[in-house]
Amino acid sequence: MLTSFTRCTLKLLAAATLFTACDPAQPTATNVASAAPEPLVDSAAVLPSDTVTAASPVQETALAPQAINLAADAAAILARPEVPILCYHQIRDWTATDSELAKTYIVPEERFREQIKMLADSGYHTVSPDELMAYLTTGAYLPEKPIMLTFDDTNLTQYEVAAPELEKYGFKGVFFVMTVSLGRPRYMSSAQVRELADRGHTIGSHTWDHHNVKNYEGQDWVTQVEKPKKKLEEIVGQPVTYFAYPFGLWNPQAIPELKSRGTTAAFQLAAAQDRQEPLHSIRRIIASGYWSPASLHRNMAGSFNKN
Repeated sequence: MLTSFTRCTLKLLAAATLFTACDPAQPTATNVASAAPEPLVDSAAVLPSDTVTAASPVQETALAPQAINLAADAAAILARPEVPILCYHQIRDWTATDSELAKTYIVPEERFREQIKMLADSGYHTVSPDELMAYLTTGAYLPEKPIMLTFDDTNLTQYEVAAPELEKYGFKGVFFVMTVSLGRPRYMSSAQVRELADRGHTIGSHTWDHHNVKNYEGQDWVTQVEKPKKKLEEIVGQPVTYFAYPFGLWNPQAIPELKSRGTTAAFQLAAAQDRQEPLHSIRRIIASGYWSPASLHRNMAGSFNKN
């Protein structure tokens, strides 16, 4: 279901300037539309954070591995209620140089802690991509109030701030890694990515250097998909079969290219899913830096069809 939030998010997808990689191998203005979108500002951004009750840490109990049916009927997959999936980028305090639009993608540390605490206090349970896939393709059991927390771009604060905060509540995250960034200032190292996997988080691919999938031709699929997948598998010592589209942008032509290279599911942002390939167009919403916990909860409820 597409809401006003969805329409705002689709405008935001055009903004390449939000991604603050420290090297020149980042998307250029030619990869995205040139129009400057409006910032996604919630009215609660000017109000004090909502008060939530204290909660004791929750110990997650991992579900037993369940079968995934990659041949499942697309209509059956689309008929299942959506699981809310949040997308985070930078977890850090705003600076004087951050634009109003950039602040949508930059969640201050204390606000992030408030958002995660709200999810725990509200009874949410994080699920992994494997668990989500089993549910979507076979109807496998999910815990009450399931949610997936995803993190794009390999920012170091995801390791230093986000992962420990998730673990305080027994939550697990999904970290989509841009391999060009590994070991660079303000980004995670290969050892930190491996450590996240060892701690029970999921590692997925976010291409080599964040170029728009819609522009790939020929050898680009090797550079941006095959090689990063192989590198990440060497780092974590297990298959890496999940992919997040840079900027959340994709087209139907990309899906067979991803599938032929061992990607079993791909995550976009808030556009409608592909009716024939829903597993390669799974929806997420950006968790805005402007949102109080209550604002986040309202947007989750309004952006997914889960009752």
